[in-house]
Amino acid sequence: MKMRLFFFLLLGSFCTASVFAQSSQADPKYVFSDGLNPVQYKNYYLLTLMQQDPLVRKLIQQDPDLSALFKVKASRASDAVKNCANDIVCLSAAFKFNEEEIATVSKRLTALFKGNEVLNGMLTKQLIPSGCYLSYGDLKPSEMLVKAWEQDAKALNFTIGVYVEAAKPNYPKIDSISFDVKEKGYSELVRTNAALSLNTKHSMFFEPTLQFALIALDINDRNDAGDYEPMKTTVNKACLTAIAKTNFDAYKYSLILVPGEGPEDTETELSAGGKLRCRLAVAEYHKGVAPFIMVSGGRVHPFKTKYNEAYEMKKYLMSTLNIPESVIIMEPHARHTTTNMRNAARLMFRYGMPMDKLALTVTAKSQSMYISGALLGRSVQELGYEPFKLGARLSDFSLEFYPNVRSLQIDFDEPMDP
Repeated sequence: MKMRLFFFLLLGSFCTASVFAQSSQADPKYVFSDGLNPVQYKNYYLLTLMQQDPLVRKLIQQDPDLSALFKVKASRASDAVKNCANDIVCLSAAFKFNEEEIATVSKRLTALFKGNEVLNGMLTKQLIPSGCYLSYGDLKPSEMLVKAWEQDAKALNFTIGVYVEAAKPNYPKIDSISFDVKEKGYSELVRTNAALSLNTKHSMFFEPTLQFALIALDINDRNDAGDYEPMKTTVNKACLTAIAKTNFDAYKYSLILVPGEGPEDTETELSAGGKLRCRLAVAEYHKGVAPFIMVSGGRVHPFKTKYNEAYEMKKYLMSTLNIPESVIIMEPHARHTTTNMRNAARLMFRYGMPMDKLALTVTAKSQSMYISGALLGRSVQELGYEPFKLGARLSDFSLEFYPNVRSLQIDFDEPMDP
């Protein structure tokens, strides 16, 4: 947690502009390319863009320093597969980026960016409008590119640390590795992953590491970041059509947000608390205060549950409380209250909803008081910014808030909900 806090305090030093100034850099109409792996692009978007843009890819492949780094890392990883035996850390260390390597890449990207239309085009047409690195938006373009790279490198190292080496995640009870790393068979899994990550046609300096991290998430069954994606054409298709036709000026609030409450046993689909929160939201909806209800929560409780909170709440709203699907916005990735609020702001921006209009959150009294109390401080500690601004408290259960566009910023050390 200390490293996490230090990183975001450092990040925060670059983030002095107002929310509204930064919002002009992110484009609500920006569309992520079809066919991308959502687990990959949500966590490591700069690296994904480098892979997808043929001109950028060629530039990096042909750079002597970056090409040399690729060869060094590939050779080191190959040696690790042969010589590390059952030493898991020995294997994973060959794939992680050390500080010297991160600095080398930063230096080369800075040099390559000068007067380079290819990198400049990727930054201005893709990276900046995506909003994925919005916290660096006040920096010079070359500095923003470097910060994005350094964040992606830290994100890869974090994923490997937790889901290969069994380092503690931020929330060990729900997000830990799926394996007993002391079992004899585990080192064979890691070695097989290493061999597969090398046995590719990849030739960019980061690709073996990226592949190693993605396979680690996959074999841990930790691909939660990709659940229900692409949501615009699946679980949220009906509400998106409705959003485009909605006159938000006719309502006091843009939406009603319902944070989930996961059950603590593996057989319960939707907890009693989750049902009651849905009923609180429906009571407000029937007053006509907002045109939409957003249900928020991922596959969180208990450890590695098969049930998704948002999906189960949506199902309950439709089947039991008779709410039309076109009214329900599903946010199925949040793993705690900070990201309930952050992810709500993200979807509101991505779906073209007004960001300068109040929204309403309804939940149990204890969580509602937490949102209006300690949550903003915790958000700054964990995310590096406040994902929302408080409005008025209406009751023990209901609270107004404004969404913050800075919520688009990728979180480097939450690979299941970055």
